[in-house]
Amino acid sequence: MEYRKGDPFGTHRVISPEGVLPQPADVIDNTMEIYDNEVLIDVQTLNVDSASFTEIEKRADGDVEEIKNIMMGIVEKTGKHKNPWTGSGGMLIGTVAEVGPSYDGDLRVGDRIATLVSLSLTPLRIDEIVEVRKDIDQVDIKGQAILFESGIYSILPADIPQNLALSVLDVAGAPAQTAKIVEPGDTVVILGGGGKSGMLCCYQAKKEAGVNGKVICVDGFESSIERAKSVDVADEYLVANATDAVGLYREVARLTEDKLADVVINVVNIPNTEMASIMACKDNGMVYFFSMASDFTKAALGAEGVGKDVNMLIGNGYTKGHANVALQVLRENDKLRDLFAQLYA
Repeated sequence: MEYRKGDPFGTHRVISPEGVLPQPADVIDNTMEIYDNEVLIDVQTLNVDSASFTEIEKRADGDVEEIKNIMMGIVEKTGKHKNPWTGSGGMLIGTVAEVGPSYDGDLRVGDRIATLVSLSLTPLRIDEIVEVRKDIDQVDIKGQAILFESGIYSILPADIPQNLALSVLDVAGAPAQTAKIVEPGDTVVILGGGGKSGMLCCYQAKKEAGVNGKVICVDGFESSIERAKSVDVADEYLVANATDAVGLYREVARLTEDKLADVVINVVNIPNTEMASIMACKDNGMVYFFSMASDFTKAALGAEGVGKDVNMLIGNGYTKGHANVALQVLRENDKLRDLFAQLYA
């Protein structure tokens, strides 16, 4: 068999517009005949990112069949699952079906993997949506996908159920980046702290901040705060509306004796939470926007508007070793692992 030669970054798959990478492209080629440096995956499950699934579910009025129609329509139109309203994707698990002869990597046919690159750049074909699990943003499908030579992945661990691993690996960048930016003694505020990525970040922040630090878990729902309390991932818990910047600022000021936070981590899956994040942070502190619902124009201009000199970090979903960091959290915290197993596995 003669394979076509592919670019490591997948530019050979871009249909329009010309000259861009697969992620910002409007349409990519999702034919499943691989190029010489690609990997073909038989897909089992898509883990749609939280902001994307929330938007799709809202537009479908919660109807499962309409969710399927929207997702199928996105892929049919663009060749990938890039949410047209949020611009975000998610990730997948599946089995390696074919490896191109020029692929420079360790994958072999039969390997069970989770891709750690976004569905917003992954060539995807959906033949059938088998099941939609609205409560955990996961969709089982029959279909295939392409992993580019530059694409990162994780072999699914033997000691953690695959759906549990998938749900954690989908947000692996969040706890790993938390480990990089939180210092001993820091006060850390986590918006959306009662959610999946939020609880992982709370745990990691508490580990890094140590006994002299403080982790404040903020969520808009009492039930989410109670869930976070049940696994003991923070020092303080606060039910608050993250779209109410002034109200949240006052609450954080109260809990920190007006010192505010050294680090604010935003993992909220709804828009208009930028200013609450910025105002809760002290001057020269760090605001980490992991949420794909964040608007970075609002963040930049908003910080300027209230005279806040804060460092702002865009939520890169990748940092070296991020998969290992995220999975290690489950290995270290039995309460968190048991809760996640109950919710996601």
